[in-house]
Amino acid sequence: MRLFSDSIGRKAVMAVTGLLMVLFVVGHLLGNLTIFAGQEGINAYASKLHELAPVVWGTRLVMAIAVVLHLVLAVQITVENSAAKPEKYAVSNLLRTTFAGRTMIWTGVLIGAFVVWHLLQFTFRVTPDVVVGFDRSDRFDVFTMVVTSFEKTAIALLYVAAVVSLFLHLTHGIQSAFQTLGLSNAFLLPRYGVAGKVLSGIFLIGFASIPVVILFGILK
Repeated sequence: MRLFSDSIGRKAVMAVTGLLMVLFVVGHLLGNLTIFAGQEGINAYASKLHELAPVVWGTRLVMAIAVVLHLVLAVQITVENSAAKPEKYAVSNLLRTTFAGRTMIWTGVLIGAFVVWHLLQFTFRVTPDVVVGFDRSDRFDVFTMVVTSFEKTAIALLYVAAVVSLFLHLTHGIQSAFQTLGLSNAFLLPRYGVAGKVLSGIFLIGFASIPVVILFGILK
């Protein structure tokens, strides 16, 4: 299969990179939730990641390639589909597809822009809201960095909006990925849809809970 010159091949690459990113998001959520264990919990987790720097940066490199491929191919396929479909078919498709399906390209772009911001903020720590310091065990104080940032309403709402975009993107994207890879049938496809919605809901609640509880002063 010509992965990058053939339409089916490009969709397969998008499906594989999309599922790879879903796996990364699962791990990222589990790590982020250590903040509910307080300063000791998340700082110990971050310190352990620092000890595994080659693995962490190797994973980041793989994910960066996956994100770029996914986004570039999505834009390319969307442009090609828009040019190929007559107007009457576009109107008909609006009646059959969900809101999440129709907005995949836009939620994808929003997620991509958010990832850039997230890296600048908490990985490279160059945004003006970031407080850099160390805890009593001389570890980088991730807890204080996150809490002081999410105490700012605009930043907390930005993260919630990004998670809502992720929720919409994955409610359609997970099912679509399995279908594209030919791993579905009449029995499995609706179950992939349910699984996608459940997993997307877990991501929504898990990620959004962090800025919300900090913004409302529940986690200090």
